[in-house]
Amino acid sequence: MTVPSHPSGSPLRERMIEDMSLRGFTEDTRRNYIHCVKAFAAFIGRSPDTATAEDLRRFQLHQTQAGMRPPGINSAVSALRFFFTVTLDRPDLSRRLTVVRQPRKLPLVLSVEEVARLLEAAPGPKYKAALGTAYGAGLRVSEIVALKVTDIDRPLDAYMAVRDTRN
Repeated sequence: MTVPSHPSGSPLRERMIEDMSLRGFTEDTRRNYIHCVKAFAAFIGRSPDTATAEDLRRFQLHQTQAGMRPPGINSAVSALRFFFTVTLDRPDLSRRLTVVRQPRKLPLVLSVEEVARLLEAAPGPKYKAALGTAYGAGLRVSEIVALKVTDIDRPLDAYMAVRDTRN
């Protein structure tokens, strides 16, 4: 299923939907990209295919000043980059868009007592080992689930192969 095609949908919108379909974008991504381009068009007050580099700069400035968070701004950057690069074949404009860096949060560090209580609460040695490994290595749930016994080296200079990580 695709983003609904409305009789009032512009040829430009239809082309963007087709471009996203050709590339296998998910329904959520399609919906989000259309929303972002509509928001940009509403901001500049005219069709987005007439946009200038200054329009894009002003739009990003507006988003920042309105208190929009980095993930929302970056979502709009991705949508507009796609729109200008693929749908309009105007990559020169898309290069003007700036990704906003999100400050990294420090992880929550448990006290020695809290870690001890966590491990004591484990229902058995298997779970205790999994929790201890996960916390000690800073693994995510998906990384723990993907971990196999063969991923762990047993000598004193032990290492662990972690697969399918985000970064």
